[in-house]
Amino acid sequence: MEPNEKKPENRISRNYALGVLVIFAGLILLLSNMNILSYEASHIFFSWQMLLIGIGVISLFGSENHTPGYILIVIGSVFLIPRVFDLNFNIMHVFWPVILIAIGILILLKRMPRRPYRTNFSVHKESPEGFIHEDNIFSGGKQKVTHEFRGGQINCIFGGSEIDLTQATLGEGINDLEVNTIFGGVTLIVPADWKIQLKMTSILGGFSDKRSYIKDSLDPSRMLIIRGSTIFGGGEIKSY
Repeated sequence: MEPNEKKPENRISRNYALGVLVIFAGLILLLSNMNILSYEASHIFFSWQMLLIGIGVISLFGSENHTPGYILIVIGSVFLIPRVFDLNFNIMHVFWPVILIAIGILILLKRMPRRPYRTNFSVHKESPEGFIHEDNIFSGGKQKVTHEFRGGQINCIFGGSEIDLTQATLGEGINDLEVNTIFGGVTLIVPADWKIQLKMTSILGGFSDKRSYIKDSLDPSRMLIIRGSTIFGGGEIKSY
């Protein structure tokens, strides 16, 4: 089954998760306003740490790639611990070790049974069907695509990726490319006449189309939709 066929189900799952979290936030706010919930407890629930955890939970339902969601939940939980417990040490002394351990466990669980990966945690795959798949964790990667491009998935965690699509042709109809970055970045180099629509969620980051010159597409029915999330990271689209 192609990625496009699963997108409606992913959106429905994400909407359900978002609805449940919004209802939960409303209940917490109601209890706080009625003085049933203490100020300390409400301050914990309405914090940037809980926001990261909530975004991570939502991303688990909205994508086949759960790694960014798990990492957000771990980051939010680690920084939330000092608010809940009185610790005798600096939480930053354990933050990076915990993040590294979590990323290592996710790599072992997700990648080892399926296909080998390079020692620099960089994996890229160009399938003959026109889709690409690239994972960069604490690493960087470059790809040049010369065939018909139909989308795929790019994940960068503490890493970067550059995809050169200047010699590729865009597939017919709607083509989906999922991009997820956490403390990382993605650069897409595309022809000036490609029709591109961005549907990105950015948190302390951004993803923008920086093409200085955009030509009218010869075939408006061909479109590339870029969706996903940038968290403490970013991405850009440019053309020569």
